[in-house]
Amino acid sequence: MDKSAIYALLNQQHLWHEVTEHPAVYNMAEVTAVKLPYPEAEAKNLLVCDDYHRTYYLLTVKGDQRVDLKAFRQQFHTRRLTFASAQDLKTRLGVIPGAVTPLGLLNDDSRRINFFIDQAFLAAPGLIGVHPNDNTATVCLKTTDLLALIR
Repeated sequence: MDKSAIYALLNQQHLWHEVTEHPAVYNMAEVTAVKLPYPEAEAKNLLVCDDYHRTYYLLTVKGDQRVDLKAFRQQFHTRRLTFASAQDLKTRLGVIPGAVTPLGLLNDDSRRINFFIDQAFLAAPGLIGVHPNDNTATVCLKTTDLLALIR
């Protein structure tokens, strides 16, 4: 699904969302330069895989949070983790570097990516801002709607 297909799906499902179009951003430093209506809802998304490239994890945390892969590995008893390659991003999520998003899971037909989301996104106001499989926009929607959509 590309950006237009994501927008069509959100509209078809009658899910509340707000879209902010912006220049392409590739990291959180660039995102903070964009004026978003709900900056507290900004999400950082990382696709990581084990050292055999067999098991993949999409980690979604608050934009200002640091991801400790060593702590994640210990908590969930995984093999050594590394960031997925640009080819993995394209093949598994249908996105480029800088556009990683939970909405990319809609492109994971094999449903082999393990998704972990920071529970803080469920706390009031319960919003999350993610890319619509393209890093030239941010879509803000209810976290519960996002979870239902990708489930």
